[in-house]
Amino acid sequence: MKVLSIDIGGTHVKILLSGEKEPRKAVSGHEFTPAQMVSDVKALAKGWDFDVVSIGFPSPVHNNQPVAEPFNLGPGWVGFEYEKAFGTPVKMINDAAMQALGSYKGGKMLFLGLGTGLGSAVVTDHVLLPLELGHLPFKKKTFEDYVGIRGLEKNGKGKWKKHVFEAVELLTAAILPDYVVLGGGNVKKLKALPPACIEGNNANAFEGGFRMWEGPADRLATPDPAVHKAARAARATRRKAPAAANRRRKK
Repeated sequence: MKVLSIDIGGTHVKILLSGEKEPRKAVSGHEFTPAQMVSDVKALAKGWDFDVVSIGFPSPVHNNQPVAEPFNLGPGWVGFEYEKAFGTPVKMINDAAMQALGSYKGGKMLFLGLGTGLGSAVVTDHVLLPLELGHLPFKKKTFEDYVGIRGLEKNGKGKWKKHVFEAVELLTAAILPDYVVLGGGNVKKLKALPPACIEGNNANAFEGGFRMWEGPADRLATPDPAVHKAARAARATRRKAPAAANRRRKK
């Protein structure tokens, strides 16, 4: 079965066919509609034969449909008939969830995507759970207000990095993953990662799209050595978290 994996972003839509190595892309933007996406994707995929389609979408998704219009694209995404437009079966999930699925290496993984907002998902025992952690309260606003693009532009790179480390510490203490994958376009702005974190890659979104048709995640039986190392560091971080929290409360 040939899978066409589509990653929709605020500036570009990118596609890759299973078995191919080089992705193809077209410009998206604030006027980009689902009809335009389908038209552009079909043009980009010329010469590729595919049986099914996976879509990573930059907004919450439920039952293969967006539940809200994305603020960085054009209108019409909610209620659009994607399977009818492509003429094939279609599976759609949030773009962060698709990248998380492609990043998974076994065990319990927390994925945090540093981009326009804060994408998030958990994969545990080969089961994907998309999350919206970016909307949870953090300081005076929400996590994505501080670690998303607004926080970076408003507070500068130094404070933004500090907030990223704080957010990872808090969310790791709450979810207790074996390891954390930091993905999204802005992860490259971190010269050093928080403890127990692995740097992700946006290209993993394509792999996530392929895995959507294999099952909820990949079929690796055990984490690889890098995951074991990250898991040990995560446990050490969690042991230190209560003491750190107490120090902050005393201040």
